Amino acid sequence: MPHIVIEHLNKSFGRQHVLQDVSLEIEEKEFVTLLGPSGCGKTTTLRLLAGFLVPDGGEIRVGGQLFSSPQTTMAPERRRMGMVFQNYAIWPHMSVFDNVAFGLKLARFGRAEIGERVARVLAAVGLEGLEGRHPAQLSGGQQQRVALARSLVVEPSILLLDEPLSNLDAKLRERMRGELKSLQRRTGITFVYVTHDQAEAMALSDRIAVFHQGVLQQYGRPRDIYERPANLFVADFMGIVNRLPGEIVERRDGHVRVRVGDHVLAAIGPAAGGSSAREVTLAIRPESVRLGRTDGPGNRLDGSVVEATFLGSIVDYQIDIGGLLLRVQADRHVVQEVGSKVQLTIPIEECVAMPTPP
Repeated sequence: MPHIVIEHLNKSFGRQHVLQDVSLEIEEKEFVTLLGPSGCGKTTTLRLLAGFLVPDGGEIRVGGQLFSSPQTTMAPERRRMGMVFQNYAIWPHMSVFDNVAFGLKLARFGRAEIGERVARVLAAVGLEGLEGRHPAQLSGGQQQRVALARSLVVEPSILLLDEPLSNLDAKLRERMRGELKSLQRRTGITFVYVTHDQAEAMALSDRIAVFHQGVLQQYGRPRDIYERPANLFVADFMGIVNRLPGEIVERRDGHVRVRVGDHVLAAIGPAAGGSSAREVTLAIRPESVRLGRTDGPGNRLDGSVVEATFLGSIVDYQIDIGGLLLRVQADRHVVQEVGSKVQLTIPIEECVAMPTPP
């Protein structure tokens, strides 16, 4: 039985529909990320899960127990959930120890147990020896760990994190990703994480819920969402993608053949799975296109290099394939000069055909 069950969740603020019929299930000990652009409903979902908001429709159940519905909402302090905010929200006048111990003192734990718990959780987040420092004496990453420790010390069954790494610089954010994932595995706590950063979501998550305009677009494993997006919004949001407009000319054995300009390309995807639409868009990741001819089945094209940009580990090419531009990312050791003629191979499974939105 799933640990967290969200069914047909709806929420509006005035005339603005923030969430529309959202349903998803989260297993115990999973790391699940709610992902999407600003205003998509991901933080509202988190706040409903925390009990800070009351749903207009639908239910939230945890461990089989009803936590939220329009008729009844359990108070946040009774939910055994920790919350880590974007701005850390730690007390500037308190030491690290007192910040972390704050919730335990409110719950009237004994001094010895408070000391033992704080020491254990500070060791878990790598802050042992810093108990006496104040937030102003800590780096951004250390302050974020204090906020994590304060939530973990009360031993929640679920930890909710609202864009906790967005205020950190790029290198520190990358390091903290690894620490968060490692911490979640060690503690076995269910993590529900909000971010707008797709790379962060893929690096951390067991599963990702992609939101757009209050609607859950897709829910699944990071690889499945990246390689088999449910629609063009998901394909676009999850990374760089070539979008080539075309028309289906043949359907056979779960595949389609799509006319794109002067070319006919074999593809897979939602359009091959029962959609009657003829107008489609092919979604092709730049790293999926191979420079040169390869063995085995695949789409083969000829083109000319319009632009080549060196990006360190890769070279980013713009290649003209008969009036259409195709973005290709290749190994930095593969060098093609601007104006040179190239041959391309695109594996069929890397071409995903999707109905073109109206």
